[in-house]
Amino acid sequence: MKKISIFGSTGSIGTTTLRIVEENPDLFQAITLVAGRNIERLIEQIHKFQPKHVYITAKENADRLKEEFPGLDVYYGEEGLREISKLEDADIAVSALVGISGLEPTYNMIKHTKQVALANKEVLVTGGSLIMNLAKECKTELLTVDSEHSAIMQCLRGEETNPIDKILLTASGGPFFDKPITDDITPEQALNHPTWKMGPKVTIDSSTMMNKGFEVIEARWLFDVDPSNIQVVVHRQSLVHSMVQFKDGTIMANIGPKDMQIPIAYALNYPTRLENRIEKLDLFEVQILKFEKPDLEKFKCLKLAFRAIEMGHSAQVVLNAANEIAVKKFLDKEITYTEIPRMIEKALDNHKVTPLTSVEEILALDKKVRDELMEEYK
Repeated sequence: MKKISIFGSTGSIGTTTLRIVEENPDLFQAITLVAGRNIERLIEQIHKFQPKHVYITAKENADRLKEEFPGLDVYYGEEGLREISKLEDADIAVSALVGISGLEPTYNMIKHTKQVALANKEVLVTGGSLIMNLAKECKTELLTVDSEHSAIMQCLRGEETNPIDKILLTASGGPFFDKPITDDITPEQALNHPTWKMGPKVTIDSSTMMNKGFEVIEARWLFDVDPSNIQVVVHRQSLVHSMVQFKDGTIMANIGPKDMQIPIAYALNYPTRLENRIEKLDLFEVQILKFEKPDLEKFKCLKLAFRAIEMGHSAQVVLNAANEIAVKKFLDKEITYTEIPRMIEKALDNHKVTPLTSVEEILALDKKVRDELMEEYK
């Protein structure tokens, strides 16, 4: 029986993870559930899965949980998140908190858990070598539940002695791949993703292709590949989840149904695949697989991600912070859609690259960028 901690249990990755736990009660037990503000869904999860430890952001919600579930180990607030991420009774921790808020907890999970399944791109976008070196030092196995990075991980199994020529990272293209990008785009339109059902922030990132830029940075660290050997390939069918090209010209592709349950289950039970109730892919119905190049002038956020990679580690922290602020302001209808890349570009223009050697230094730079942008765009 594998004991699981889920950081982000009420989000899309967390709820899918719990569905896998529910379908495999002889294999998995959810012992820690970490939520943000969705108290009602967390209460439902507590009733169903009977965890030992839970976290909720607000003290009043934590007090409610203590009253309704006597004996439950309840945490809240910044210090509570720090403490619950240091618990050592889980076999695997799923890191699915949104944004840079997942950096410090994931850092702690790596120190105190032997397996960590990453569903938070920003951990490696902002943490980079700091996270990878810590995992190596602690002998913690870093797995991934992103569909694209899981696909790459699967393509590389058994190929350890064969050098990679290129990682072909597939992208859905989002809702605007074949439409003009203008100031008239609304949050509702940008949130209408043609393929995947995700949280609002990730969905907007997918529409701007910043999500793919983050995934390039993530792939660089996870698979120790130079960014110049990572190519973004738009595949609107979202059936080929990513590919690896080897030095002899062979391309290994991971092809399967469009369902996040598959990569999550693969990470949880790595390397053994689990049966599921998902409808299998019929290749006779697919017939044709199509691949296209992304337009970096149209999708400026993807271009800015490559620029941040060239600039260095601290620029990637700036990239992430500026993007989070820009996306929030767009969702709140305070800026237009085309202002998202303009805000990010300006933040990169104003940044002087500096070395970052700790989580504290990363978070300090992140706060500085956010404060400056909030002041400038208030």
